[in-house]
Parts: sequence; C-alpha cells; structure tokens
Amino acid sequence: MAEGRGSAMAFTLLLCLFFMHCEMAQAKYYFVGGSKGWTFNVTNWTKGKTFRAGDVLVFNYPAMAHNVVALKNRVAYNWCLKTRDAKVYQTGKDRIRLVEGYNYFICSYPGHCRAGMKIAIKARKKLL
Repeated sequence: MAEGRGSAMAFTLLLCLFFMHCEMAQAKYYFVGGSKGWTFNVTNWTKGKTFRAGDVLVFNYPAMAHNVVALKNRVAYNWCLKTRDAKVYQTGKDRIRLVEGYNYFICSYPGHCRAGMKIAIKARKKLL
C-alpha cells in the first residue's frame, strides 16, 4: 500500500514538472523595437503582435542614454509620468516578463517619452 502512494507522489511530481516546463516553453521573447532596439518612435512596434502573460520583452539600448520604466497605470503612461511605484530598469539589456492585462513602459529621460519612447501592451491570458 505504501508503495502505491510513493508511486503516485512521484508521478504527480513528474506531471507538475512537465507542465511547468511546457508553460515556460510557451513564453515568447520579443525584442522591443526590433533591430533598432528601445529607441524613439517605437510606439507602433506592438502593432500586429499578440502578447501573452509570461512572454518576455527584451529592451536593448545604450545604458547611459535611456532607461525603461514599468508603470502601473494608463494615466501615468499617457502623461509620461514616472510614479513612485514604478520599477526602473537601466542595464541596457533588460528582460521583463509580461503580466496579464495592461503593461506600460516609458523612458523617463527628459523628452524621450514624449518623442515616442513608450509602449503599451495588453497581455492575454497564458495558453495552457
């Protein structure tokens, strides 16, 4: 009897690992701005793409020239305002995993966001 429970636990563990692997394998990597990278006039870069929660945005840019600020609301995005609860990335090779719903990103260097260095993405639910 104890042998059966151990086998069932091992099977359950393997099944969980399999599904975790499948979930990770489904994530797509998107290079923001394509070959130009994270730069001015990237607002339309999202057009025609379908994003899902768990997908990863890769922001490539000169670290001393730009940054990436993840905002939590559309008002801050529309007004190009870096809020206190915003997360700031500045490595020049940032990787950010999308959450379900709206994801907003800007460059907070003076004038950059207003020059089109911002993107808004609606990430759909993960595929199972």
